[in-house]
Formats: sequence, structure tokens, C-alpha cells
Amino acid sequence: MIAPKFIVIACALFFNPIIAQNNFDHNVWDQALLLNVSEDGKVDYNGFMRDSSQLYTYFTQLSENTPKESWTREEKLAYWINAYNAYTIKLIIDSYPIKSIKDLEDPWGKKFFKIDGEWYSLGELEHKILRKFGDPRIHFAINCASFSCPVVWNRAYTADNLNNALDTQTKKFINDPTRNTITKDKVSVSKIFTWYKKDFKVNGGDVKDFINRYATVKIDNQSKKGYKEYDWSLNE
Repeated sequence: MIAPKFIVIACALFFNPIIAQNNFDHNVWDQALLLNVSEDGKVDYNGFMRDSSQLYTYFTQLSENTPKESWTREEKLAYWINAYNAYTIKLIIDSYPIKSIKDLEDPWGKKFFKIDGEWYSLGELEHKILRKFGDPRIHFAINCASFSCPVVWNRAYTADNLNNALDTQTKKFINDPTRNTITKDKVSVSKIFTWYKKDFKVNGGDVKDFINRYATVKIDNQSKKGYKEYDWSLNE
């Protein structure tokens, strides 16, 4: 007679690999990022063009494995962040060389890629999907291929690393003096904080409260306050 404990262990070993297969594997995108994005977020668009087969393999995986209801919130959010960043790369290399994403016609409104047979634009991914998650940190994870944007992380987002990565990217952006200047006398922050002002009003706070949660120097009684000019030059 087989012991019940042995049956439980055997079942766990047999079914675990099947369960694991339901999770999206972002390894192809992870490798593409490691090869073509520096640690400080500079993008090698020529490199992505040379490795385009890797990129298009990932697009196929995205299209054939869209988020399911059974996925966790973290799995869904990681999927859509990675999809946004990967298709931004595609948008640029499809017209490369260019000096700015704004040289393109309607870059965020153009439906230029398919996921599971449906045409999407970058704007739809951002406004109709990503912002609906209600996590303002996504604004520091998705990238608009421009210098003043949050830097591209050279790793893929996954369910396991998502929360720590979003915190890290948010803190890095807010304390980056090229994107935000916060001193004891002066505050000059990214226009991201005015474009998406309502997204940062979380837990009863406002934009200042959100920034202060991550800023090394806090916004308090500085006499000079304003927004930085946004540099749309390509982040290469």
C-alpha cells in the first residue's frame, strides 16, 4: 500500500511544472535588454535592429500569451509594462534613424502592433490598460524613448521583481538631478507630475506627498518652484 504522504508529494512534483508553465516567461525580452540597454538606460537602437529576430520572437510570445483572469495582478502589470516598452522600441527602429519620437506622426495614437489579433497603440496600452491598475509608479517604468523620460531598466519586469523594481525606478527618477531638481531652496520637477497629476493623488495625498515619499530632499518651503523643460531627444 502506498503511503498517503508519498501520494501528496508525487502529485506536487507532477503538477508543479504544469502550473509554472502558466506564468509568462519574459526571458527573451530580458536578454534583449541586457544586450542593448546600458545600466544608465541608454538604448542601442542599432543593436535592437541587429537582434531583431529576438525582438520579434518576444512579440509573438506577447501575442500568443495574453493575460488571463487567473494571472496575478503582478503578472498582468509586468506583462503590460514590458509590452509597452518593447513596442516603443519597435516604433523607433521602424523609422530609425530619427532624432526624436516626436518626429513621428501621432506616435502614441498610431495603431501599429497586434496582440492576440487586436490592433493597439501605445496610448491605448498606457491610458486604457496600465493606468487602470491605479499604481502611479508605472509612470517611471514605461518609457517614451526620450531623454527626459524615466530611464529604461535593462531588465524585464516580472511578477517576482515588480514591486521592488517599481520602487527602485521611482526613487531613481525622482532623485535624478537631470530630471528633477529638489534642493532646500529650489524645486523644479518633471512635467510628468503635472501631466498625470491625478494619478499621484493616492491614499489621500497629493503630488508633493508622493514625491516626498521617495525624495532624498523633501519639498517643503522652497521659495522657487516649477517644472523642467522636457527634452524629447532620443535616449540613445
